[in-house]
Amino acid sequence: MANRRSFLEKIGKGAAFSTLALSLPSPLFSQLKFGKSPVAKNKIIGIIGAENSHTRGFGKMFNLDKKFPGWELKYVWGEKEEFAQLAKTEGGIPNIVKDPLEMMGKIDALIVDHRHGDLHLDAALPFVKAGIPTFIDKPFCYSSQAAKIFLEMARAVGTPVTSYSSIAHSYATEDMKKQLAEMKDINQVTCYGKADINSIYGGFFFYGVHMVEPLIYLFDEKIVSARFNKNDKENLNSSASLIFENGRMATLIITTKKYGWQTFVETDEGVVELKSRAETVDPDKNYVDMVNMFSTGKEPRSHESIIHGIAVLEAVQKSIISGNWESVIS
Repeated sequence: MANRRSFLEKIGKGAAFSTLALSLPSPLFSQLKFGKSPVAKNKIIGIIGAENSHTRGFGKMFNLDKKFPGWELKYVWGEKEEFAQLAKTEGGIPNIVKDPLEMMGKIDALIVDHRHGDLHLDAALPFVKAGIPTFIDKPFCYSSQAAKIFLEMARAVGTPVTSYSSIAHSYATEDMKKQLAEMKDINQVTCYGKADINSIYGGFFFYGVHMVEPLIYLFDEKIVSARFNKNDKENLNSSASLIFENGRMATLIITTKKYGWQTFVETDEGVVELKSRAETVDPDKNYVDMVNMFSTGKEPRSHESIIHGIAVLEAVQKSIISGNWESVIS
């Protein structure tokens, strides 16, 4: 894809990394001099991409509901003017920028949230090089090679970066993993969920990430091969088969009539649906860990896991075209 080539060319040029100079504001000195308690300033977040409803949700969470006191989503750039205006109105985001680079030097953290994941890395690149902690919404990108190069760059300059499916990175999935630890001899897994191989936002990548990444979170073994089983009749389910390195199989059933995700496992005692026992918490783990990374620099997910997730999606996408088993190369 053109965007992927553009990203790889940019990253290859090795643009010089520069840090932003910080200075102590004089009002703070004045407050200390006269015995006043200094007023802590909010940390500022910028967001690139407004086509998703997620952007309005982020604005509501930070600015209107104030789920994370001390943090404010202050800047937004939209793919179209109307997207940005909607985010400003419904998310309470005060400032629209015409160019994402206008946010440089004004923000403490960045969220990148295009609907089309192939745009994510180009958008994040200058900010990550400038040392700004960055969360990239799902899917991280559409190339495991690009993901690996980008994350190597982020590690080299010392900038924390993360990305994940909100379905996978949740207290619910965390609890289901604990349940699996209590089960023995799981033979196979079946997952039901929404996906669209014809999506203009990257085919299977766009929603398939919510089926693939939970499996990576739930099981310690890597997925080594994938095959998509296409049903050419309109509005009928298709499926995909994934093989783990220990031989376990996972079957993904692509639903067309219901929005939601379910996971079943087969044990010696029969087929069991995994259901979370954890109480619903707001904000959920995906948001808490994102803000914690912004504050502390601690990445909540390994780079290797991010790359592997993209590699699995990549193998499924290749199989949709070839009709064959495809190796997962990460």
